[in-house]
Amino acid sequence: MLLPLAAALLAGLLLPTVQASRPDVSPAAVAEIRARADAPLLLDVRSPEEFAAGHVAGAVNIPHDRLASRLQEVQASDRPWVLVYCRSGKRADSAESVLAEAGFEVRQINGSWLRWEAEGRPVEMPRGVESAQ
Repeated sequence: MLLPLAAALLAGLLLPTVQASRPDVSPAAVAEIRARADAPLLLDVRSPEEFAAGHVAGAVNIPHDRLASRLQEVQASDRPWVLVYCRSGKRADSAESVLAEAGFEVRQINGSWLRWEAEGRPVEMPRGVESAQ
């Protein structure tokens, strides 16, 4: 009776633990965080077309489905951590997993682009394109 219990406890101790993710960053906090000395790389993982239609100022666009093959660009940024967003959060979840597995400290903008727009936050547009906001 004790042997199965001991084996179960030992197995539980040897299984990999899931590290709790850090809390998301609110859109309101992004400007303050980006102004700090330890500012993150701001990563937009939406498609190039979505990015061109408007994005958070200073964001770098690497689509989520190309991120794994472009990790060297994230590394080259020399930023201490990555702040990622997409349209709704699903692609950002995927990107967060890829980045964390590669050893990057990563957090998401809470609510991603949909919340950013809903709150009327500043939108950067490519030159020659005006925002509807």
